[in-house]
Amino acid sequence: MLMSALALLMRPARLAKSATIIRPSTILRFHRALKNRKYRLLFSPKRQGRPGPKGPSETLIAAILETKHKNPRWGCPRIAQQLSLVFDIELGKDVVRRVLTRHYRPDPRNRGPSWLSFIGHSKDSLWSVDLFRCESATLKTHWVLVVMDQFTRRIIGFGIQSGCVDGQALCRMFNRAISAVGKPRILSSDNDPLFNYRQWQANLRIFEIEEIKSIPYVPMSHPFVERLIGTIRREFLDHVLFWTTHDLERKLSEFKDYYNRYRAHSSLPRDAPAGVPSEVKKPKADLDDYQWKTHCRGLFHTPAAA
Repeated sequence: MLMSALALLMRPARLAKSATIIRPSTILRFHRALKNRKYRLLFSPKRQGRPGPKGPSETLIAAILETKHKNPRWGCPRIAQQLSLVFDIELGKDVVRRVLTRHYRPDPRNRGPSWLSFIGHSKDSLWSVDLFRCESATLKTHWVLVVMDQFTRRIIGFGIQSGCVDGQALCRMFNRAISAVGKPRILSSDNDPLFNYRQWQANLRIFEIEEIKSIPYVPMSHPFVERLIGTIRREFLDHVLFWTTHDLERKLSEFKDYYNRYRAHSSLPRDAPAGVPSEVKKPKADLDDYQWKTHCRGLFHTPAAA
């Protein structure tokens, strides 16, 4: 109809040449679009908005975005676990991923801990055990002995030695790590030659601890403590500096408190490794009224009940 009306304004001599602009397929496509529009208006619901689930609430979206902004290194599973732990809600990683895809815009200036956090760190029954090495700000080697409870996934303690480790130093590190907790019945260790020292074997006999070994050259046979060491490196030691053995002990003690009491764990649904007993009702936060708790001098931020 529009083309017909425009054709009245053209000279008859040019009408035949201009007819090549419109092909029959174009007319048929216009007709098909009008037909689809007709049936959409006839049979579509009158209500506005999309059908199906309404999605997360505005308060939950705000909590997800604020958690991501305060902890930019956290992924979707970690955010979902942490918010489920604090607010006692069922939240999956896919919901967090959809919210972040639609609403989250990373800050290009946020590429690590703030100067305030950085300077704050620079200021001065079956258990598993393993060693890892880290370097101080002056590139002095420190060995850290990690002891964890394999059932609850909580960190029992750390033993730290500056420089080389021998049998006596290894026993001293282990005794210091478990001094405030007690002793296990069974201790799992790998096949590191350090754990074959006669002083180490004698120390276990004095404590009446049975030692079991992992499979040689198979890290997956000792997975929990290996994963814990990776978490300590990725989430903490790669973002802070330490100067002395005492400084490293203090900072690892702060991380131990955060890890055991506030950090959600993937193998403990909606719980922290050192959660309160199940018969005690834990206070849960409200999405409309909560506050942020800072850990490890501003390196981690978790929501908490107001």
